[in-house]
Amino acid sequence: MSRPEIIKKLKQKNPQLNNSQLEAIIDIFTESIEKALKQSKKVELRGFGTFFVKKIRAKPNARNPKTSQLIYVPEKNKVRFKASKKLKELINK
Repeated sequence: MSRPEIIKKLKQKNPQLNNSQLEAIIDIFTESIEKALKQSKKVELRGFGTFFVKKIRAKPNARNPKTSQLIYVPEKNKVRFKASKKLKELINK
């Protein structure tokens, strides 16, 4: 589902709000999640799932598959998502 589709659905549920207000709501929501993840905090949305940051260790002896040359892969952070039990049940119905 894309951003315009989400705005359209929100507009159907809340006709009193205009599109700019709905866009602002979505922006605030996503910025809040981004800010929390940058601070390495978990973001839990009950009934939906949890976003969290996982630190991936550095790999000093990784190999380029094309040239077979050894390369260094630095440490990095990745965003992970774990679906809630309720969401898993809903999807698997």
